[in-house]
Amino acid sequence: MTTILVTGATGTLGRQVAERLRTAGADVRGLSRRSPSYAVDLRDGKGLDAAVEGADAIVHCATTPRGGDDRAAGFLIDAAKRAGTPHLLYISIVGVDRLPLGYYTVKRRVERMIEDSGLGSTILRTTQFHDLVLRILSGAAKLPVLPVPSGVRVQPVDSGEVADRLAALALGGPAGRVSDLGGPEVRAVTDLAGAFLRAGGRKRRVVPVRLARPGVRGLPPRRPPDPGARRGNRDVRGVPRPAPPPPGLSRTEPSAACESPGRPVSPPGRTARPAPRPGR
Repeated sequence: MTTILVTGATGTLGRQVAERLRTAGADVRGLSRRSPSYAVDLRDGKGLDAAVEGADAIVHCATTPRGGDDRAAGFLIDAAKRAGTPHLLYISIVGVDRLPLGYYTVKRRVERMIEDSGLGSTILRTTQFHDLVLRILSGAAKLPVLPVPSGVRVQPVDSGEVADRLAALALGGPAGRVSDLGGPEVRAVTDLAGAFLRAGGRKRRVVPVRLARPGVRGLPPRRPPDPGARRGNRDVRGVPRPAPPPPGLSRTEPSAACESPGRPVSPPGRTARPAPRPGR
């Protein structure tokens, strides 16, 4: 039986990854500060060796925007080396190498630490989760008006689909940097705010706020996943989107690989050509 350690196993993503791995028949060790079996605080690494010993793979989902992810990753990498763990998986964010935000900078640093560790590794970058968008809008909706950043578009992805992907990767071998995973549609935050209010039967005025530095708080400005990225299937309502067109056909809806709607998706390393006009 494959033994897999999941850090952050009580969080939004880690909990779902652990559930899927157990369903697949793996022996899952759920690590968190409050875990009944593997209670470890990654900020000091105490007890980490016992949790890692004998694991075939580690899925590192634990994170905090308050800082310290690089320190925690250092403890985890050292423990994995001592135990001879053959596979370390890390969940990261699309745009960590392009946006100069503190949290993103640390996530990119952890990527490099893992890549330079000598361990077999897999790194998956995804866009923001629907859960994050909902949490931010829920907090802002407590005010008499709903302020949202103007000119910001996001491509949120369902956390359950991310968990599906991570679990599948954990049951395989080290794959290095795999294709990014983004949501099925690109939406302006102002549009999502309106949909959020309508779904909850709330009446608020949506007030676009111009930010001096987009991404300083809450949602960062959108950065498209790399060409060749995978797209999730469930939108912000949890409704499955139509299946993508067969390979070789142009997509005309917003895609994971395109910043602007209406452009066809290009395979990695190739330039997209406009779709031919009817009759030509």
